[in-house]
Amino acid sequence: MTTYRDRAEAGRTLADELTGLAGESGVIVLGLVRGGVPVAQVVAERIGAPLDVLVIRKLGMPWAREVAFGALGPGGVQVLNEHVANQLSEDDIADTNRREQAELERRDELYRAGRSPLDLTGRTAVIVDDGLATGATARAAVEVARRLGARRVVVAIPVGSREAKETLSAEADQVVCVQCPPEFIAVSAYYEDFHEVDDEEVVQALTATA
Repeated sequence: MTTYRDRAEAGRTLADELTGLAGESGVIVLGLVRGGVPVAQVVAERIGAPLDVLVIRKLGMPWAREVAFGALGPGGVQVLNEHVANQLSEDDIADTNRREQAELERRDELYRAGRSPLDLTGRTAVIVDDGLATGATARAAVEVARRLGARRVVVAIPVGSREAKETLSAEADQVVCVQCPPEFIAVSAYYEDFHEVDDEEVVQALTATA
């Protein structure tokens, strides 16, 4: 098992797998908020593409929020993992949706302050996260990118589960995963520094690449 020192190192390693996109017109790198943004910042710098963000909110089980039963994205996009969501009542799902929708709107307003609405018409959207566990967040991101007009959607991650990668491969045009260990543990297990990325770090990344 290879571990990354931090998200910046993961970004450098991931960028090496995306050199074919360098210099291609219409490419935009989208960091999934919040942990994917530091990775995406390095990728964008290395391949010479603009950086933006996608705010996707994981829908966590009421008794174990780290376990996702789905995800929400801008524009009312909802992706559910039916096998997990079937364990919940309609009220549980509705309560979680309301809470996460409010947080999604707060973050989107914060990060898009002074920035134009995201328009991906005719572009190649490279969706970057720091890892892929269930794939629910990335699936929602792919659907959002397509609704925003993306011509091609690439999901790029430093590490992820094989099952999630296979699921995403049926929905994205391309999935680039540097490490897909057969016995996937958790995304945090593949990083020495896996601190929680805060709003300020996201805003700084966007400002630095503006």
